[in-house]
Amino acid sequence: MPFPQFDPVAFSLGPLVVRWYALAYITGLVGGWYYARRLAADARLWPAGLRAPTPEQLDDLLVYAALGVVVGGRLGFVLFYHPAYYAQNPLEILQVWKGGMAFHGGLFGAGAAVFLWARRNGLDPFAMLDIAAAVAPLGLMLGRIANFVNGELWGRATDVPWAIIFPHAGPLPRHPSQLYEAATEGLLLLVVLAIVVRRQGFAHPGRVAGLFGIGYAVTRIVCEFFREPDRHLGFLAGGWLTMGMVLSVPMAIAGLWLYRRARPAPVAA
Repeated sequence: MPFPQFDPVAFSLGPLVVRWYALAYITGLVGGWYYARRLAADARLWPAGLRAPTPEQLDDLLVYAALGVVVGGRLGFVLFYHPAYYAQNPLEILQVWKGGMAFHGGLFGAGAAVFLWARRNGLDPFAMLDIAAAVAPLGLMLGRIANFVNGELWGRATDVPWAIIFPHAGPLPRHPSQLYEAATEGLLLLVVLAIVVRRQGFAHPGRVAGLFGIGYAVTRIVCEFFREPDRHLGFLAGGWLTMGMVLSVPMAIAGLWLYRRARPAPVAA
């Protein structure tokens, strides 16, 4: 199948040019913020001894989370994927407009921002991580769709009927692995976590965040078998391991730890 000829620019207003990738980030953050407000407002999800964040507090959290994603994602890209290059060109680390973000770094940055924000506002940090985890797959789904629109991060060569010839990936048809990731890391995980939240609420702070960590790690590792590894890194040990797999292992371990440490929220006096 030929690659659809998408325009990378979503729309422009005079000198302001908005690309699909940026629009995906913005929509993911705003959509996640709206979903988080809905979860916080549903009293059935919050046990008596656990305080839910107010709408105003969630407005502040959006700013913290956005900064955490950008800073963490950029530093993760620098440290995990191009450490030698940026060691020689340190000023380019700040040039985020040139592209280059790592999801695992962005996740760590967002998690740290949410944790610190919760402490500052006197809220249970693990319950706040649960809210963030419940809404995060929405942004993941939109981001992977934007990767497909941009014709980047394509899959490995294949002969499956739905294979696509990407414009910058040579003549071979490839897996549309961006869509695999959008469906699994995004939509599937979003639905699974929504079911868990509706059934259990946030009665065990940290449990939803733990399930997110485990679920993302598993789906990412599976999708890595269809995704072409970064050219400058290639395959790691044994000709099958990728950096995405390696970075997902500590995420799975952290998810297991969060899930196991989750305890029932304190009962109000």
